[in-house]
Amino acid sequence: MMYAQLAHSQSLNDLCDALSLEEPALRTIHGAIPPSRNGLSHANRERSAEFAEALYWKMQNHLTANHPQFGVGHGKKNFAYRFKSSIHLVDATTIQLVANCMGWAQHRRSKAGIKCHCRLNLQSYLPSFALIDTAAEHENTRAREVCAGLKAGEIAIMDKGYTDFGHMYDLNERGIFWVMRSKESMKYEVVRDHSKPSGKILKDEVIGFFHFNSKRAYPKELRRVEARVEVDGKEMVMVFLTNNFHWQPQSVADLYRSRWQIELFFKSLKQNLQVADFLGYSANAIRWQIWTALLVHLLMRFLAWKSQWTSHFGRVFTLLRATLWRRLDLMGLLELYGTAGGRRPLRTQPEQAFFPGFI
Repeated sequence: MMYAQLAHSQSLNDLCDALSLEEPALRTIHGAIPPSRNGLSHANRERSAEFAEALYWKMQNHLTANHPQFGVGHGKKNFAYRFKSSIHLVDATTIQLVANCMGWAQHRRSKAGIKCHCRLNLQSYLPSFALIDTAAEHENTRAREVCAGLKAGEIAIMDKGYTDFGHMYDLNERGIFWVMRSKESMKYEVVRDHSKPSGKILKDEVIGFFHFNSKRAYPKELRRVEARVEVDGKEMVMVFLTNNFHWQPQSVADLYRSRWQIELFFKSLKQNLQVADFLGYSANAIRWQIWTALLVHLLMRFLAWKSQWTSHFGRVFTLLRATLWRRLDLMGLLELYGTAGGRRPLRTQPEQAFFPGFI
């Protein structure tokens, strides 16, 4: 299944045929033999995907324990660099499926899909929680599970799809700070106004809920910050809610701006790995393929960090896909080809320009 991710196999036939062509090299890996299509299909359907999930978390814990510097500075643009507390980005991505083949994932008459809920650590750029569910489940129904592992003093950044004021109040009582976008339809009353319009900050208010149900779910006061934020090169006004009353209003906007990193994480998965075309139709097979994709992404991140890869991260997948069955030193290969920035340019000798035997 990991080979299917690296090779971008479109079907089980592609996967099994490719492994059969490389059978001599495959047998050198503890005598492995190419799988049959029916055998692999049966395994993906019957073998529990909890094994792949446990393998991913065990591998992540192993790498971070033995290499503490792995992923600490992932090099992404981080607007919340001045925060010392752990920052967690919470979001979900939807993957469309074929409705007439995967009825278990159907959420509309002609649509089917799955949703991957993820909690991404901003400092390490590694998932600290992931949950795969059908697209019919709304984000706020899974908010408590996604944020269950957060500790006091940490910060959670969420989109407005995870709005659940009962859950927000629970986070507040656990000593967890959070920032999220406000819904346009939210009704509130201003308790105190600390607005000092300057730069891109328009309003900074302390509010309380107006309706009984909202006030019962979150009986304490909240902070409302209205700011201009640049989106796709254009400025637009956004409203943020938080339970922290001590941060500067610009820090609240910068924290939410950092949430874009989880969108880039999902984009990297979908562009470099096989999480759009699935090799099976059952829910178990889908989960196997997604957890395997996360595992391959983790290993590629580690290889890029270990070799001090300076080029685009997607080139690691391209390079490994081209040299997968060759007996080459992998770390030396990555160090040699990761030279897009001119770190180690390749140069030929002048005498190589002449034909043999000619002066």
